[in-house]
Amino acid sequence: MRLKKYTDYALRVMVYVGSTEDGELSSIKEISNVFNISQNHLSKVVFQLGKLELVDTVRGRNGGIRLSKKPEDINIGYVVRKMEEDFILVECFDGGSDQCVISPSCKLKHALNEALRAFLGVLDQYTLGDLLSNPNELRALMDMK
Repeated sequence: MRLKKYTDYALRVMVYVGSTEDGELSSIKEISNVFNISQNHLSKVVFQLGKLELVDTVRGRNGGIRLSKKPEDINIGYVVRKMEEDFILVECFDGGSDQCVISPSCKLKHALNEALRAFLGVLDQYTLGDLLSNPNELRALMDMK
């Protein structure tokens, strides 16, 4: 399984913002520079994270973004589910457009569905706080950029 770049960027934003001092604002520009990601893409990601109430956005000259919740209250499985548009791994996952002739007796769909549930189940066991167990080291690596 492969996550979309959109989800990857969202997780990077969450890690970056979560690694700052409490209440410190981060800018899209600085996150863009650290991860070498387009500011335009990050703006869309941050907008979505704001709609999900995972980050607060502060407008204006001294504005930026910060977490809206404690890192321990942000579940990684939730973030991935909300950022991914769908989890259609193969054609037969899409109920309406399945053209595969073996679908009625194929067990692959069930195996992949079980694997997807396991994948998301593991992510559900982690919070952003778990990913930030060493924020000083993360920050040092990001500052080296």
